Amino acid sequence: MANTMRKKIIFVCISFILIENISFAQPGIDTTSSEEIDYIKLSAVGGITAGVFIWGYEVQNNLWWKGDKSKFHFEWKHDLAYALGEDKFGHFFFPYLIVNIYSQLFNWTGIDYDKSLLYAGALALSYETFVEIRDGYSKQWGFSWGDFSADVLGAAYPVLQNKIPILQNFNFKISFYPSDRFQEGSNRVIFDDYESTYDWLSVNVHNILPDKLKNYYPEFINLAIGHSVEKLDNNGGGNHRFYIAIDWNLEELPGNGWFWNLLKRNFNYYHLPSPAVQIYPHVIWYGIKF
Repeated sequence: MANTMRKKIIFVCISFILIENISFAQPGIDTTSSEEIDYIKLSAVGGITAGVFIWGYEVQNNLWWKGDKSKFHFEWKHDLAYALGEDKFGHFFFPYLIVNIYSQLFNWTGIDYDKSLLYAGALALSYETFVEIRDGYSKQWGFSWGDFSADVLGAAYPVLQNKIPILQNFNFKISFYPSDRFQEGSNRVIFDDYESTYDWLSVNVHNILPDKLKNYYPEFINLAIGHSVEKLDNNGGGNHRFYIAIDWNLEELPGNGWFWNLLKRNFNYYHLPSPAVQIYPHVIWYGIKF
């Protein structure tokens, strides 16, 4: 629901800090199957993650759950109408992002890549499940099966990409741009405003082209299908908007080096401004769409 977006932003931001400050010693991803686990590194990852969870719970409890308790219950009435389903992408995207980040961390400790993905998926889903169960004891929110289903899919998708290589050409991104209601003060932070949130499916066109055409298509330009909502009333009212846009594949930008590669890989989860066209509910051409 609405408050979970900010919870996840906090967790993901800290995860990026972990990636930049823990994994500096060993860049890249080792996809070999051999294992030589460095238990000092693993302990560092586990200890910091446990600390983040404890700290995160205190923050969340004070901001959203404190004094708001009830018997455990499910939320059915407003689950799909609440934000026209826009919140479900957030529930998909953040475990998807956490799995990708933590699979790198676990791989850095010496765990082979397949296991790293599974452990990262379990970690992401455990965190999301904890949030959903705790919401179940909140008068305001309640446990949402729609949210939880999106959580499961988001945690599972990177694992499926590893097992089904064609899926590696279809990745998810997010972007934010202030909506009119946000600029009028509807939310304290932009991450809480669904009308300011844009969801993107990025398709790696170069990889799926026939071999004879690949030399003619730049590797760093993907095609993105986007979605956003507007004029929400939290009761099922509002409009969907769909886009087609260029998406920059940052991992294919020139240059090499562990830190540069680290930046390219992790910032590639954000859709950067690019030319786009809105295709629904009516056509609008954008020189640059954020």
